[in-house]
Amino acid sequence: MKLSEIGEFGFIERFTPHFNNLLTPGTKGIGDDCAILPMNESEEMIITTDMLVEDIHFLRNKISAQDLGHKSLAVNLSDIAAMGGRPVGSFLSIAIPKNIEVEYLDALMNGYYQLSQIFRVPLLGGDTTRSIDKLTLNITVIGQVKKGHARLRSMAQTNDIIAVSGPLGDSAAGLHAILNNYPDDKLTSSLIKSHNHPMPHVNEGLWLAQQAGVNAMMDVSDGIASDLKHILNASDKGAVIELSDLPVSPQMKQFSQKYGHNTYELATSGGEDYCLLLTIDNKMAEKIIQEFQQQFGHELKSIGQINREKGLRYELNGKSIENLKNGFNHFI
Repeated sequence: MKLSEIGEFGFIERFTPHFNNLLTPGTKGIGDDCAILPMNESEEMIITTDMLVEDIHFLRNKISAQDLGHKSLAVNLSDIAAMGGRPVGSFLSIAIPKNIEVEYLDALMNGYYQLSQIFRVPLLGGDTTRSIDKLTLNITVIGQVKKGHARLRSMAQTNDIIAVSGPLGDSAAGLHAILNNYPDDKLTSSLIKSHNHPMPHVNEGLWLAQQAGVNAMMDVSDGIASDLKHILNASDKGAVIELSDLPVSPQMKQFSQKYGHNTYELATSGGEDYCLLLTIDNKMAEKIIQEFQQQFGHELKSIGQINREKGLRYELNGKSIENLKNGFNHFI
């Protein structure tokens, strides 16, 4: 059997049950954006880790060293945000090929530091080693969350409203611009920035976790086509998404029209938006959405609803839509 036949998550499912048997009371392991460990009577520790490999997750000649440092931390802070936690420290391990100059590494660490400074997250340690060929970064971030307040993928309830905390598809459009060497103009540069320099919704996650009506939550890393299915599988629910309600930026719409991309596919399956995907009690959704706008000055957008059916269904103006791409999977 080849790994491409089962994919990333099929591989994870093969070994997860064995390790779940080793979990101690109060500990939650594989299956959410972060692991949860007991800490004290009022708080829990949450931990996430992520790896970025050159030519898989980034092209070194297409992203500045400073942006790479920023993004490598941002994708991990986004996981902490998805659990409703506050990041308190990070660890960085880096494998460095010999052709990289010290000045490049200085710029990379400056980008890492600048984002660390925004959220007051100290770098606490890590490891450095030599790489034969490719630059590889592995980041671990630890955080804190009030006991019992972490938002899990398994918390979605029937009739919950599905919402996202930012626009979808800008990062995917930016990646297409990079891979296809589209002209560097005002349109493509803004989308490329969305891909190379994402801002994690840490403060939004903290606020949302304090709202009683917010149930399941995760971040949008692989696209809602993939990420929402994790919520549905964990919660044993189904969902319908109304494509006309997806928050897409004017730039992404213009880009799609100009270069012949499917706007809805970029928005649902592109990934790396690093906004939050959540479900909200339908009786409290309107109030939470309004207060979110007042608190943060940007939209928390309703895009669909949880139901009792199995699977994820798309509609456009009430009519069923088939054949949209699935979200990103490393091995398929």
